[in-house]
Amino acid sequence: MARPRVLSGVQPTGALHLGNWLGAIRNWVGLQDSHDTFFCVVDLHAITVPHDPARLAEDTLTTAALYLACGIDPQRSTVFVQSHVAAHSELCWLLNCVTPLNWLERMIQFKEKAVKQGDNVSAGLLDYPVLMAADILLYDADLVPVGEDQKQHLELARDIAQQRINSRFGSEEAPLLRVPEPLILQDGARVMSLTDGRSKMSKSDPNEGSRITLLDPPELVTRKIKRAKTDPTMGLEFGNPERPEADNLLGLYAVLSGLGREAATAQCASMGWGTFKPLLAETVVEALRPVQERYRDLRSDPSQLQQVLELGRERAEAVASTTLQRLRDALGFYPRS
Repeated sequence: MARPRVLSGVQPTGALHLGNWLGAIRNWVGLQDSHDTFFCVVDLHAITVPHDPARLAEDTLTTAALYLACGIDPQRSTVFVQSHVAAHSELCWLLNCVTPLNWLERMIQFKEKAVKQGDNVSAGLLDYPVLMAADILLYDADLVPVGEDQKQHLELARDIAQQRINSRFGSEEAPLLRVPEPLILQDGARVMSLTDGRSKMSKSDPNEGSRITLLDPPELVTRKIKRAKTDPTMGLEFGNPERPEADNLLGLYAVLSGLGREAATAQCASMGWGTFKPLLAETVVEALRPVQERYRDLRSDPSQLQQVLELGRERAEAVASTTLQRLRDALGFYPRS
């Protein structure tokens, strides 16, 4: 039997941080033996907001290299750059033409980002979820790993596939697009800001001290953890809504030390912050060390990464072109010679 297919990706905007690693990429690594895994660097999504053209290509390579450094194996997974497969853009246009405008206007992330951008908001930002739907539906993905902030976008992709394509242009016996299911990965799925334990760690936070990136050197990791927000209570614990920072930092320690929540709680139950923070800093530094070493090795030989992305593009195109042709035929386009 064919293994269920999984597709996911990260934007090459800002440096990948502990939240990206523990909440997403580390879980992707665990899926490679049991699923047919496709992981892309979603650079087309990166330009839906103002971006620096001088950095986009380099950030794309950095993100791809970090995928591999974190344990994504190009022999077991398809790793590619979104914009290298033109079918993403073409399918996005086809889906645009059947997606009701009011479905996009109700998207929570669009409303939040539009408020921040004001008059500078682009049509691309509004259309972001349709492009995400194209990413998923191109590859007949069975499962899509999603956090809470992306569940609405996946639901839109499901609605487009089922209500706007399959029911109108396909049949029950032969659906044109596979309707994906969410894959909710709980372990370590939510890493919070170092400056506010109630807010998710984010690449877009203007405060660099709010996150630890995967490429932060040891001295910077130590400094950020030393300055992390805490509370005056002695001892660390999970589950106290009045102590979100304790919950977050102890959670990081539990995951990165490999102890797990129960053993970490027992070790740190009576520990003061002055003792705990150096322990956490040392743990984070050691956890990041092999990732950073592998990353430096990959970037020292540009041809190695280029070969991986070219192989990934070929694999991705083989699947994407089949799906796109199926939809072009159903929509009645004159066939290409």
